[in-house]
Amino acid sequence: MDVRQLANQIIRPTLAYVGDGLPGFASEAAVRLLLGTAAVESELHYLAQVPTGPAQGIYQIEPATAEDIHNSFLRYRLPLRSRVMELAAAHPVEAQQLASNLAYATAIARLVYWRSPLKLPAADDIEGMAGMWKQVFNTSLGAGEPAKFIEAYRRLIQPKL
Repeated sequence: MDVRQLANQIIRPTLAYVGDGLPGFASEAAVRLLLGTAAVESELHYLAQVPTGPAQGIYQIEPATAEDIHNSFLRYRLPLRSRVMELAAAHPVEAQQLASNLAYATAIARLVYWRSPLKLPAADDIEGMAGMWKQVFNTSLGAGEPAKFIEAYRRLIQPKL
């Protein structure tokens, strides 16, 4: 997937729409964190977890994570929930849209980070983004390592921005 197209045609407009003026929601740091997340999670092209597993889409979000975002976060933030749901299509079922609907998956991925109390690293702080990805997105239970985020970012994102 082309990094500039993903950033300019999917991530930036989605964050601007969903965030609707929320401070920092659509920042350049958020865009780059999502690009790095897609790079480390799916190499910017896998839509299903390799070799197997429940994670879906370029961000490799598990349906249970998306469900938790809806049930424990968005249900108390109705305007934000409405904007996310406007991105969801009538078909296929919501969980499958993590793979088939880039805007919806981008919104959910951003909300995984947004609900964290951690401060978003600067747009040029790759090490900080790697640490945030590990703590918030991959978690202590995940197999990912910050060094893998850094390597994927430098190989797949940095040269193409």
